[in-house]
Formats: sequence, structure tokens, C-alpha cells
Amino acid sequence: AQNYKQLAWKKTNSVAYIFTLLLNCLPPSQYIPHNMISLRASCIARPSMRFSTSQKHSQKHMQGGVLANGLRRVVQTQSARWATSRAIHSSARATLSTETPASTEAQTQTKRRMRVLSGVQPTGELHIGNYLGAIRNWVDLQQEYDTFFCVVDLHAITVAHEPKKLLEATRSSAAAYIAAGIDPKKATIFVQSHVTAHAELTWLLNCSTPIGWLEKMIQYKEKARKQGENVSVGLLDYPVLMAADILLYGADLVPVGEDQRQHLELTRDIAKRMNDMYGGNKWKKLGGRGGMVLKVPEALIPPQGARVMSLLDGTSKMSKSAEAEGSRINLTDSADEISKKIKRCKTDSFDGLEYDNPERPESNNLLSIYQLMSGKTKEEVAAECASMRWGDFKPVLTDACVAHLEPMQARYNEALGDKAYLDGVLKKGAETANESAEWTLNNVKQAMGFMPRL
Repeated sequence: AQNYKQLAWKKTNSVAYIFTLLLNCLPPSQYIPHNMISLRASCIARPSMRFSTSQKHSQKHMQGGVLANGLRRVVQTQSARWATSRAIHSSARATLSTETPASTEAQTQTKRRMRVLSGVQPTGELHIGNYLGAIRNWVDLQQEYDTFFCVVDLHAITVAHEPKKLLEATRSSAAAYIAAGIDPKKATIFVQSHVTAHAELTWLLNCSTPIGWLEKMIQYKEKARKQGENVSVGLLDYPVLMAADILLYGADLVPVGEDQRQHLELTRDIAKRMNDMYGGNKWKKLGGRGGMVLKVPEALIPPQGARVMSLLDGTSKMSKSAEAEGSRINLTDSADEISKKIKRCKTDSFDGLEYDNPERPESNNLLSIYQLMSGKTKEEVAAECASMRWGDFKPVLTDACVAHLEPMQARYNEALGDKAYLDGVLKKGAETANESAEWTLNNVKQAMGFMPRL
């Protein structure tokens, strides 16, 4: 305002006038080059500009026409730059407006897809219950979602195990994923223990999870009853590790069977508790982005095949830990082994075969396996097998299982036999998983008040 009164221009160029004010306001020694100091010291107006009588004493500082010429050069230079910039932006807008539909489609495809995470323990050999209940459904998921599939080897040591078998089973499980149709180019396949953030986040979640929540878990109660005093802390803490597995990757959906619903609900409760304790403005005050620290996932339950039952007991889930080998069909079983197990499987004395009869769990289970192995609909299987006797049905079921598993067994042997290829897939998967996991872990640690790494 003081400079404005001193100059008191009646006519002026806006850009030149503002530039002059800035020159007069800035400290000359620190911000203005030496050649500009003389420019400011010799400020003059154009010949057409007049000054009030009270300010004629300032005209002695405005002789020589240096500022006028300098400002004209500045304005001309900047105008040329602005014109070039406008031309570039106009060209870019024109290009965008004439983009092809294919470009638009490519942009749509780059949008973040919903993320799905799942995994299977490498304990014992994978069986058709693992395959039909989980792994086979992953093949379709990888087409629609951003999928992460891990071999959860940390979960495998909650009970007594043999180290050599764990090592072998970890590699064979990864090979089974690929053999079942999981494409490493579309999905991330990795080993859980190769991402150390799983164990670290588990500890952070442990410190905010009430122990009463864990003691209510049905699976813990059942296994603790069998193991007695030998039950491990790891078995109690298993659901928190599972929560860390899911929450590390910001999973939107988690494929689970009905027996895992309780664990997923615990995961949701833990995420909500962490968000309440450390999220929102509390996190923002510590320099974070605020809002939710952890994403709360939802369950994704397959419409069929969610739970394949034992061949020897239609009321018990098919399990790798079951002592009776005849209770399951392993993915690597030969045709003869499959035939023997199906011949010896438990049946009933009713005439015909039918679905959904609570008094006939074995009938419902074996029909479901046949339906999934053959690719037929439930209605087609019900019509085909309604009048069959068990002696007629078992060979049909055997043929369907063998025909479905043989191509997969060939791919499995190929993947397992190529050590360099399998290791490459797992290494790349671990790198991708680590990137996502570290981002989440750092957010949690920041929200909880941990000092960042130096």
C-alpha cells in the first residue's frame, strides 16, 4: 500500500505494475540478482504515465527507461511461454477427446479390483475336500478379483509336526495350487513364512485382543479337549494369526467354509477394535491419514462344495489329520487307490440315492462329490441316481473322480519336478505380498505410536 501511494500511477499495465511492486518489496541483497537491483533502483513509468505534484520528487529515481523496457521483455517472454503451455494443453485435451473405446476400456481395467485372500495348511497330503471346498473355487476368483493365495505353513506348527514333512508339504501344496489352475500371472502365490509381517502383526493384534474371545473358539475347545495339557499357546492364538493373514493385505473378501465363519467373525471384531482404539483422529494426530487402520473383510462362501465330508462318516469333515487313510481321497491317489477307497466308503440301507435327507448324510455327501467331479448340475445328478443302488453308483463315482484328477496330477508332477520354476513363482509371490504387507504393518505401527525405522 505504501509503494502504491508513492507511485500513484493513473495508467499502468497490470502485470508490469504488480511486478514493480514485488521488486520494491523484496530485500535486494537476498532475493534479487545483482542486475535486477539496478533495474529496481531506476524505476520509471512509460512516457504516457503521469504522477501527482506531491510525488514529483520520486521522478529522479525513474529516469532512463530501463524498467519499461525490462518489463516489456518480461511480459513478452512470459506471454510466449503461456501461449506455448496453452497450445500443449489444448493438444492434450484434443487427444483425450478422440481416444478410442479400447483406451477407455484399458483405463477401466486398471481400477483396483476387490481383493481376495485364502490359503491351505501344508499338513499331510491335500485331498479332494481341500480341492473341491477351496482350491478349485479359486480358479474362478482369479478372473474377477485381485487374488492372494498362500501356503499357510505357520499355522501347520500349532500341533506336533515333522520338519522334513513340513518342508516337502509346503512345496507340494504350492505345486497343487498351480496344477489346479491357479495362474501365477493372474494371482499371487506365496508361502506365509516368507512374509515376516504375518508374525509381527499377530503380536500387535494379540496385545489388543481379549483372551476371552479366543477361548470361545469352537475349534480350540475341541482340539484342547483331545490334547489336554499338551495343548499349545499357538493353538489358542491360531485365530489371531489368521486375522493377521487377512488384514495384512486389505482383503475385501475371504472364501471360507461354514466351519471357518467363527474365525472370520473374530477377524472382523479384531479389525473393528483396532480401528476404534487407534484409528480416526487419534491416528491423524500422529501424522497418519486418519480413518480406518485396518479394512474389515466380508465372507465369501461358495454356493456348493463348501464342505466335503469324510468317506467313512458323512457327519464329519474330510480331514488331512484323520487317522484313517480311507476317510479321504488324496489329490495324488492313483486310480486303484481311489477305487479301493470308494468301494469301502460308508453307505446306508435305503433304496435309491437322494440329496438333503438328514437321515442319509453319506448319500448327500457322495452325490455332492459326484456332482462336482462330473460337472453336472444337482438336478441332473438327482435324476440320474435316484433309482441307483450303491453297487451301481460307486463305479460311476470312481470313474468321475479318476477322469477329473488325472489331468491335474500330470500338471502337479510337472510343476513339482521343475524346482527352478516353482521357486521362481514363490519368490515373485513373496515380493508382491511383502510390498502390500509392509504398507499395512507400517500403518498399524504408526497408529499405535511406534517410532519409525531410522
